[in-house]
Amino acid sequence: MKIIRAASELKPGNRKVCLAIGVFDGVHLGHQQIIRQTIADAHQHNAIALVLTFDRHPNSIVAPSRVPPLIYSLPQKLRAIESLGADHLLLVGFDKKFSEQSGETFVRGLACDPGSIQSICVGANFVFGHKRSGDVALLKKLGGEIGFAVHGLAAVSLDGQVVSSTRIREAIRAGNLDGTNQMLGRPYAIAGLVIEGDKLGRQLGFPTANLDVTDLILPPNGVYSGFTRLKGQSYRVALNIGFRPTIIPTKPELRVEAHLLDFNGELYGAELEIEIGEKLRNERKFASPGELRVQIAHDVAAVREQA
Repeated sequence: MKIIRAASELKPGNRKVCLAIGVFDGVHLGHQQIIRQTIADAHQHNAIALVLTFDRHPNSIVAPSRVPPLIYSLPQKLRAIESLGADHLLLVGFDKKFSEQSGETFVRGLACDPGSIQSICVGANFVFGHKRSGDVALLKKLGGEIGFAVHGLAAVSLDGQVVSSTRIREAIRAGNLDGTNQMLGRPYAIAGLVIEGDKLGRQLGFPTANLDVTDLILPPNGVYSGFTRLKGQSYRVALNIGFRPTIIPTKPELRVEAHLLDFNGELYGAELEIEIGEKLRNERKFASPGELRVQIAHDVAAVREQA
């Protein structure tokens, strides 16, 4: 999948373009339906399957007080979309200027730049443009005028409820990771760059990678089993999410720390994506660092036994 930053970079030649549009946070079952419909259209018409998404949540610009925590980091989202088989991805920089475009201006710009659009696929309730001036009805009106088909796909339901990014965030926050996995259609994972910590894990004999998870939704604090891949190798992970009350009793700061079993080396600056498995225990304060060290050894043994 080739990532482009402007529609004019696509240069489709004589081929038409089938386009999916959305924020696609989590790339869940509903999002997958939209992207797969676009790819199916492209195969049918020998067209280019193009996914358009944004480099941040639109609310970060248009409603900063209502920005939801994200299910996926941007690199995670792009990888998940690529795995579905899209040809190209148009990553739009969502800034104030872009947010001030009307829905009609946005669509006409797309119709002009990528060439001849064969179809546009969105969710049935998709809205876009300044003051949410665009919707499926507008797309169909412009499609009739410009000459493209429109798919406004109904939401996917699971267990009698609509699958949505909001519902997935609620499931993650509640610790319902089985439900999260089902709605995502893949194992739930968190991803972030490894940043420098205070090396206290190393002092306890269990070095950890501290993940930058700024803006991400997280499951309840505690210790989890996990799994990651790094440079072609697979590693089991003991993952701690919490405030480390035994080590830092005052001015606590939420940390996500991953101990990779049987790994030796530096990870600073690398991106880790960790599939989260079973919750092993809640976070709690121990009487001493020595008691904590013993518990961590038990946690690591529990992770190893799950293999």
